Amino acid sequence: MGMKKFAALFLSSVMALSLAACGGGGNQGASTTPSAPSDNSTKTEKASNYPEKPIIVVAPSGAGGGWDKTARSLTKVLTETKLIDKTMTVENKPGGGGAVFMAEYATQDKNNPYKLFVNSPPILINSNKKEGNSPFGYQDTTPLAQLTRDYGALVVKADSPFQDLKSALDAIKADPSKVTVAGGSAPGSMDHLIAVLPAFEYGIDPKAVKYVSYDGGGEAMAALLGGNADLIATDASSVGEYLKAGKIRVLAVTSNERLGGDLKDIPTTKEAGVEAEFTIWRGVFGPKEMPEEALAYWQEKLKALSENEAWKKELEANGWASEYKNSEEFKTFLGEQDKQINELLAALGMAK
Repeated sequence: MGMKKFAALFLSSVMALSLAACGGGGNQGASTTPSAPSDNSTKTEKASNYPEKPIIVVAPSGAGGGWDKTARSLTKVLTETKLIDKTMTVENKPGGGGAVFMAEYATQDKNNPYKLFVNSPPILINSNKKEGNSPFGYQDTTPLAQLTRDYGALVVKADSPFQDLKSALDAIKADPSKVTVAGGSAPGSMDHLIAVLPAFEYGIDPKAVKYVSYDGGGEAMAALLGGNADLIATDASSVGEYLKAGKIRVLAVTSNERLGGDLKDIPTTKEAGVEAEFTIWRGVFGPKEMPEEALAYWQEKLKALSENEAWKKELEANGWASEYKNSEEFKTFLGEQDKQINELLAALGMAK
């Protein structure tokens, strides 16, 4: 009963946060007051000329995943629309679900405003979980903007006996050992949380769910299609082609309302009878000790990007929904979601 109550709290919190108004001025939270005069005038003058050299955007993963696609879409549109006139390059830094890069960034690049990175809920999960814990999290960065949101999808093979979400959950409740649930991230990571949230709300001990991890959503989908998993949790934006090809059935998506496009006929988890919303946001971060002028610059540029038609077309092409939050709004949201993820990991026995 306690877990069910907590699930409702967690999910309503995430839902409320994901629905928060996303307007606001591009420079909100970035003071424009000139620095007090000091002997360090050359440093101030240099900062105010930002940017003066090429900018690197890091995807803390291999090529082809969500972070990589986000980083490449971001740099492409900023360059093509001439919002940024400096050269922008994307670097891939895989390892530990982003934890390897964070250790390097938080220590060696903490005052380098020419290196930014993209991330999503794993930056919160990695610093809260016990296994493979990262000592560094969003507090060791300057959150610049949230740009997109995606959702989880609970997927079975087209010929699965599970016709809807409740039938799958009933089978797990009856005998968790007989239903293999899989995802493209390690236990305690994002796909695992998306996989167990509906079970958690349905009164199933999340620790009892038989979860198998694969190295990426593509591998999890291959396991499902190859008969090595009964149900997978993955990004809703990645399942359209498989659905159109008739290879899978999507039992539910973790959005608060139905999605469009290929998924327009798929029920939300709430419609499927379980309150289990989960937002997969993606955002841009800078170093912790980012100069004020650089922060103001990115506030202006990323807000302009979020309103640009070329960016909206890029989002549509990738199946992403736009959700812009400026630096202060994003930081507030991250603080709230950080607490909630920590509580869910604790219920799973996976908190640090």
